[in-house]
Amino acid sequence: MTLYILDINENKKNIKKHFIKTISSFVVISIFCFVLDKIYAIFGHGVKSDYMRYMFLYPIIGGAVLYMLIALFIPKLKCIKGYRIFYNCYNSGIAILTVGSLYIGILEIAGTNSSFSSLFEISGIIVVSSSLLFIVIVLITHFAKLRQHLS
Repeated sequence: MTLYILDINENKKNIKKHFIKTISSFVVISIFCFVLDKIYAIFGHGVKSDYMRYMFLYPIIGGAVLYMLIALFIPKLKCIKGYRIFYNCYNSGIAILTVGSLYIGILEIAGTNSSFSSLFEISGIIVVSSSLLFIVIVLITHFAKLRQHLS
């Protein structure tokens, strides 16, 4: 019995550590994006881009805030089968949106555009949306199986 209790406590520590690490990573990335925009603005000859100015919002809101909410309300989500797929895809979607915002911002400051600009936005939104849909489906099936076992 004591091994089981120790396993539960260890699992809680791992879950907490996972979310702290993830949230911290997104906060650091957001700070990096913010600082990058300020440094780039110095060398941009007075030309600024809203895409670069607000690119830090993707990792802070899409990353840190979302994972804070998950850690507060459904921390056991990490233990559900399928979470890792969601985690990897969702984080990739946030990365696509952030890098796309940087790319579009650099092009705007340079005074040009590219046909690839919209691909970043579209693919980022598709990846983020599909990963959120995936985790909702995983949660619904998980709770349906749980209810079935209880009855």
